Amino acid sequence: MSDDLFADDPAHRPYVPLAERLRPRTLGDVVGQTHLLGPDKPLRVAFESGRPHSMIFWGPPGVGKTTLARLMADGFDAQFIAISAVLGGVKDIRDAVVTAQIAQGQGRRTILFVDEVHRFNKAQQDAFLPYVESGLFTFIGATTENPSFEVNSALLSRARVYVLQSLNAEELQQLIDRAINALNDGQPESAHMRIHPDAREQLAAWADGDARRLISAVEVVAESAQAAGRQEIDAQWLEISLSQNLRRFDKGGDAFYDQISALHKSVRGSDPDAALYWLSRMLDGGVDARYLSRRIVRMAWEDIGLADPRAMQIANDAAATYERLGSPEGELALGQAVIYLAVAAKSNAGYNAYNQARAFVKQDKSREVPIHLRNAPTKLMKELGHGHAYRYAHDEPHGYAAGENYFPEGIRAPRWYRPVPRGLEMKIAEKLAFLRKLDEEARQK
Repeated sequence: MSDDLFADDPAHRPYVPLAERLRPRTLGDVVGQTHLLGPDKPLRVAFESGRPHSMIFWGPPGVGKTTLARLMADGFDAQFIAISAVLGGVKDIRDAVVTAQIAQGQGRRTILFVDEVHRFNKAQQDAFLPYVESGLFTFIGATTENPSFEVNSALLSRARVYVLQSLNAEELQQLIDRAINALNDGQPESAHMRIHPDAREQLAAWADGDARRLISAVEVVAESAQAAGRQEIDAQWLEISLSQNLRRFDKGGDAFYDQISALHKSVRGSDPDAALYWLSRMLDGGVDARYLSRRIVRMAWEDIGLADPRAMQIANDAAATYERLGSPEGELALGQAVIYLAVAAKSNAGYNAYNQARAFVKQDKSREVPIHLRNAPTKLMKELGHGHAYRYAHDEPHGYAAGENYFPEGIRAPRWYRPVPRGLEMKIAEKLAFLRKLDEEARQK
């Protein structure tokens, strides 16, 4: 007989967080990542090979990076050492090396897991290299950032990168089932918790592909429902019991830049609805609207340019409106700006011309200003010929000094700016053609 009179009483069992109770113990327990863990898929093959290799798990939060690393240690009967790059430093790396050396002396492998490896600086990342190369431990890094930019190339070349994906709606529903079953485990059937289908869909949407976030939300909602004597969680109770929106917006990671890219490309592609969608997604996720207003102004100059100069004015006015009204009222101005930019005539002619001119000047030698274009504020400069023979365009026919050259000697007119046959640039192209005709006539004379 147990000495603990309450050993079999669920009310007196030690509290174990739901996330820990649901932590996978085998690969078969893992929800999601079928592109890596399905039959004959890369990580499944790695597990079954018996030969661990260094790797980097790249993916958003809550998709199982730490869990997979732990499962790999279990699968290879290896010692598991975890370091957080947020909290750790060189001392933690040295301690891990000593621990791994002891295990190696005992004939046991070590898997060193570095969470958020992108937070380590170059010197800290370099510290792993000799031990990875010697085989002292198998290195597994986890990052939410693109390892191409955040992980040293030397370390990256010694590790295989696996891209983990956010969980889809079906996988999140599986997790909800597991969570509810775990919460109901050991409870009488009359006390079992249920979730209405509408609430299930809302929970999955809030989780935004993040398993950890979903499990935490289920636990919070279930506990509040139990305390209120409810057995079913519906959408209304969900809204009441969750004190804050659980959507995720990774301001520093690829999700942020991918969504900015999608907004910009939707405007460039003349799709106002898609542009509004991505703008709303980012505002809803918590991105700084001032940052978005700056990007909108940039879009106007880069992708519309002189095809519709009103676009730049509207973009600037929207940014100023947001500064004056703030959120949420000022966000309407940003929304209307992206609509206008999306439907406006498009031209990157000015953008291309500017980039070509900058590239030419960067590689070209320093050239003198032609003497007829030089300033002549003093008598000496006038005597030296500065400004001599300069033709004042306003005094010329059509307000244009036909045949005049404004480039330094030795540079032929490059024609960087090539107006597109859209919007106002159609008129600009016609004018440039007329002026070049005047140039040709002047040269023939």
